[in-house]
Amino acid sequence: MNSVTGSTDDAVRRISAARVRGIACALPDTLSEVADLTARFGEESVSKIMASTGIERRHVVTDQCTSDLCVEAAQRLLSDLNVDKASIDTLLFVTQTPDYVLPATACTLQRRLELPYTTAALDVNMGCSGYVYGLWMASAMVASGASKRVLLLVGDTISKLVAPDDRSVAALFGDAGSATLIDYDPSAPATPFVLGTDGRGEKNLRVPGGAFRDRSGLDTSTSEEGVRGPFDLYMDGAEIFAFTLARVPALVRALEACAVDQSVAIEKYVFHQANRFMLEHLAKKAKVPSEKVVLNLQQVGNTSSASIPLALSLDAQGAATTLQGHYLLAGFGVGYSWAGCVVDFNNTRISPLTRVAPSRNEA
Repeated sequence: MNSVTGSTDDAVRRISAARVRGIACALPDTLSEVADLTARFGEESVSKIMASTGIERRHVVTDQCTSDLCVEAAQRLLSDLNVDKASIDTLLFVTQTPDYVLPATACTLQRRLELPYTTAALDVNMGCSGYVYGLWMASAMVASGASKRVLLLVGDTISKLVAPDDRSVAALFGDAGSATLIDYDPSAPATPFVLGTDGRGEKNLRVPGGAFRDRSGLDTSTSEEGVRGPFDLYMDGAEIFAFTLARVPALVRALEACAVDQSVAIEKYVFHQANRFMLEHLAKKAKVPSEKVVLNLQQVGNTSSASIPLALSLDAQGAATTLQGHYLLAGFGVGYSWAGCVVDFNNTRISPLTRVAPSRNEA
């Protein structure tokens, strides 16, 4: 059963009968060291970047696409769970770096994973909040009876959008893909979700050129000579930081209230892994115990939509294990968009991390 309660600012949407069976993540083999940017930006600048972001290195693609990483993650997960592919009736692919303008990359993924022709497959264009939005969509599908089993593939290769001379983003973004299996389970408790959007923030994190509003890159509003052009990612870090601290604590409080109502304790808080400075301030503002906050972007950077499942995998040390307990997940950023939920992990399998070598790209 689904319901919406609360004010317009913190409306809680509860979805029952959906269970997260397992999560797997994949990283590209290639490493990019933040320290290697010293020659470009100077030793003092790079030291400050590393100190504030907490990022030392990132895994970045060479010739791979996001779909390549998600295929590897999905194959590992389905094998570990011993899932019959014929039982998957829906595939959701959440990304802002698809293979093509068209067709939907989800169609390509259906072919590559050899899922049945009866599989419903679609792309969802979401970034930092994308994983939680994907969980919400998948959960609603199985709770409504529209699906029985959803394969949720979430990831990004944002490094392809980063201008190498843009010090505001050059050291931040890594690449990753993830796979999550959501099943119908009538015994699963209700999962509370909080979702929101403020499109006034679109200008503060975007790539203006290349799509259909400006295919030729005539919009130079975010361009800076010698730094970035219209086809490169632009981020106003100060505005993103202010938005996060203004919006996300209320989301956390609304979800915590739901946990109290259900008499459950939140084991861990897994926020979108933006950077250490932001997450430390967010935890303080939201009055979250620091020992419960997962922070593990040191070796992977900000992986956009994949950061929450990757954080869960890294927190499990990358080895095969299972998750137990209630975890608060929250994504926020590009859009502006935000989404949070409290997931009851019940023997949820975490597969070992998969590394993807270059030259694995398949059209």
